[in-house]
Amino acid sequence: MVETGKRKIMFDTGWDGKVLLHNMYKFRVMKEDIDTIVISHDHWDHLGGLTHILHPDVTLYVSNSFSRELKNEIEQRAGKVEATGPKNIAHDVYITGEMRGKIKEQAILLKINQGIVVVTGCAHPGLENFIDAAKDFGEPYGVFGGFHKFNNFECLNDISMIMPCHCTRYKAEIKTIFPEQYMECKAGCIIEM
Repeated sequence: MVETGKRKIMFDTGWDGKVLLHNMYKFRVMKEDIDTIVISHDHWDHLGGLTHILHPDVTLYVSNSFSRELKNEIEQRAGKVEATGPKNIAHDVYITGEMRGKIKEQAILLKINQGIVVVTGCAHPGLENFIDAAKDFGEPYGVFGGFHKFNNFECLNDISMIMPCHCTRYKAEIKTIFPEQYMECKAGCIIEM
């Protein structure tokens, strides 16, 4: 979850709604506190908990490639569903819009004093493509989330904060190559920027 000012933005919902609600409870977050939900892509482990936190006042951002049927189903429980390209969704918070690849996906971009932080679900279209997309908003500073099969390590040379998690295949290699920039990242981890 991204918190900025009074805004609470949920990025992906995991595969199990009960686990999601348990984790939210631990952090004293009620589903009604969440005003925006961004789903990176249409894999169950990223949207499985969605039905547990939808409410009429939430705005949901999904990729254009989500089926019309799924969007219609979600619209019955959420206030608004948008499938758009790059967009500012809160103060200093952007979405990339759908990135093309075998599996289409979007990411969140956070603008902080040091630069842009890229938050990915799995980075199926390639982490380097999300880093390039971030350059339209400022200098990339950090990346965290799932990096999937990403192994183009050179594109991380100028990144100051690297936090691979979820489906990252080469996590150990990234930690070895970038020991100063590497940070642990997992569910329940609080990162203040």
